[in-house]
Amino acid sequence: MKELIKGFSYAGKGIFFCFANERNMRIHLCFTAYMFGFLKVFDFFEVSNAEIAVLLGLCALVLSLEAVNTAIERTVDLVTTEYKPLARIAKDSAAGAVLIAAVFSVIAGIVIMYQPEAFRAMFAYYRTHLYMLVILIISLVLSLLFIFLPPIIKNRKTAEKK
Repeated sequence: MKELIKGFSYAGKGIFFCFANERNMRIHLCFTAYMFGFLKVFDFFEVSNAEIAVLLGLCALVLSLEAVNTAIERTVDLVTTEYKPLARIAKDSAAGAVLIAAVFSVIAGIVIMYQPEAFRAMFAYYRTHLYMLVILIISLVLSLLFIFLPPIIKNRKTAEKK
């Protein structure tokens, strides 16, 4: 049981590292939070449980691939400090995998959430509840700060010094 807990601890540290140091991971997280917030908290959209499951799976796929991309990039950086074409291919291919998943996730989200009446209801809600619009704007500003904060640990050498 102790080893299982250690394994979850290591996984948690890896996830934290990605969120703390990878801007794209924070972007994916913010988009995911806003999407599910608008889907579930405000209930503007009519989405089935199966569609929610698809969206959850796609978000998990994108976030997971971003973590794998981080692992590949850090491993390549650990192995070589000089430019090598194969190292570049490994990094670019991993980033490309994330991009493919993200693009198709956005397309699936558009297909599922294309409900003009829901967007009209959402805009009407914010017009009549200006304090909620202010809260939304504040949350967007905080999200941008979260996304664009500098990394906590820039590279392995910096991590080892701390």
